Amino acid sequence: MSKKHTATAFAPASIGNLGVGFDMLGLAISGAGDQVDAIRVEGDGISVTEVRGLDGEIHPYLSTVAEENTASIAAAAFWREHGDVGGVDLVVRKGVPLQSGMGSSAASAVAAVVAVNALLESPLEPKDLLLFAIEGEKFASKGLHADNVAPSLLGGMVLCPSSLLPDTVSVNLPDGISSVLLHPELQINTAHSRRGLARGYSLEQWVTQQGYLGGFIAACEHNDVDLMASCLKDIIIEPQRSASVPCFEGVKTFAMTNGAIGCSLSGSGPSIFALCHQRDAAKIAIGMEQACRNYGYVCQSWVSSLDAPGAHVEYSE
Repeated sequence: MSKKHTATAFAPASIGNLGVGFDMLGLAISGAGDQVDAIRVEGDGISVTEVRGLDGEIHPYLSTVAEENTASIAAAAFWREHGDVGGVDLVVRKGVPLQSGMGSSAASAVAAVVAVNALLESPLEPKDLLLFAIEGEKFASKGLHADNVAPSLLGGMVLCPSSLLPDTVSVNLPDGISSVLLHPELQINTAHSRRGLARGYSLEQWVTQQGYLGGFIAACEHNDVDLMASCLKDIIIEPQRSASVPCFEGVKTFAMTNGAIGCSLSGSGPSIFALCHQRDAAKIAIGMEQACRNYGYVCQSWVSSLDAPGAHVEYSE
């Protein structure tokens, strides 16, 4: 395989934590994501030419300084170890809202690493890109966790506790289940949210939450939707974060009283996800949106299968 001069990659948004698995479980979604162009240039290292927002215009907030952008930070970590002669310039197109709880920083980092990897004569396998993409996420969230990066890179539902990295586990998926992801037009800074979490939990709380996580994974593996419903709970993180999302209780109440298997915050919020039977997904998505609008927020939603694909190269030459 010959070296490429330009490549474009797409990485999807994701649901972090999945409620039950703080920092350890994530799910890719369809319909939203970031796109990054990587172009070989003279010189060394990684640079960013421009960052454009959802409207196609130059992004008003994201920096093109290479040391301050998750895409270039991740790509630079990869290029230092695996790059060849010359440098690479990036163009970032944001399709995931900032501070949305949808893995925005992770999507940029993943798309950048996948695009730069595609420039090589012998590209690495996707699983071997994980630790480089995490470098960008670490800058944004000030913590080492892969629950957005791993599903954005690999697709589907991924178990990825930091104690196993760089290894991850793709979780088997129950039949006929969809995710609904609702994004209210609010912003919550992930790093600030993490700093605000309580540091002490009782042994009883910890054991209970670990039981829910183990039961949820077992439910997925055994296609047991009833067990999944009884275990998709977060008794530690959700109670601390939900007050920052005024529409959360109303949205969750609608979802849970209309057939959802479970509902919680996506990452640190403000986005809210529900898992439900595929047959109920459209109705639940519409109702979650209406419940959110009842609180005065503009919002949008996405419905995805649980096996939504991960990052991929869209173009290279």
